[in-house]
Amino acid sequence: MNVLIVDDNDEAAELLEQALGSHGYATRRVSTGGAALRELSGAALVLLALGLPDLAGHEVCRRIRESSSVPVIVMSDDGSELDRVLALHMGADDIVRRPDGHYELLARIQALMRRSASCAVCAARRATHTGTGAVRDAEHAPPPTRTVVTQALRVGELRLDPAARLVLLGGREVRVTRREFDLLAALVANPGVVLERRDIISRVWGENWFGSTRTIDVHVGSLRGKLGCPEWIQTVRGVGYKLTAPGPRAD
Repeated sequence: MNVLIVDDNDEAAELLEQALGSHGYATRRVSTGGAALRELSGAALVLLALGLPDLAGHEVCRRIRESSSVPVIVMSDDGSELDRVLALHMGADDIVRRPDGHYELLARIQALMRRSASCAVCAARRATHTGTGAVRDAEHAPPPTRTVVTQALRVGELRLDPAARLVLLGGREVRVTRREFDLLAALVANPGVVLERRDIISRVWGENWFGSTRTIDVHVGSLRGKLGCPEWIQTVRGVGYKLTAPGPRAD
């Protein structure tokens, strides 16, 4: 597997390359955000440092998400909450504080790639079984760990097209990240139903997610802003979230 390391810290990057190489990963390394965007093709995973000399790591992540769904793990030097929130908003799949050792990072890489592989298998199965008379063998199929939706969903003026990964609100496209789409799809597929936080994590991030459940709150906050009305996604304290179409606004 080819890992693209984006880091201008020579010493830290070299140690990271050695650790990844000893575990069988092929690596490429660049030291600027611009080079990362040019060298993105062929990468199966991006390890992105936030402190880069030309572009902020958050901006690099945003630009990657505009053209690619490659998994991105952000490495933060100080691990501040602001760094974590911004990185998740910009489409990062995970964020870690730059480690003294590399065991936790390697574990997170393995977990993220398992989730990505599971998602790819689901997509391949859908493609294989598409057509008249196709039947899913539900009795022998493994239990899903991710939300898999194959047909368009609509709640009020909100419409999701899973095939095109498109969100429309009143006919207007709403641009969302990959995780935001998966989260919204889980909620739209169960309108009015309260989804527990642990259920959302399992559906959207996978059962092997090691990160904080705080990431749900960050993604929900981002979706509320993009939908233009916080009433779309309601918080059920101590439990989770549910999606409800807002009522008509008073003139």
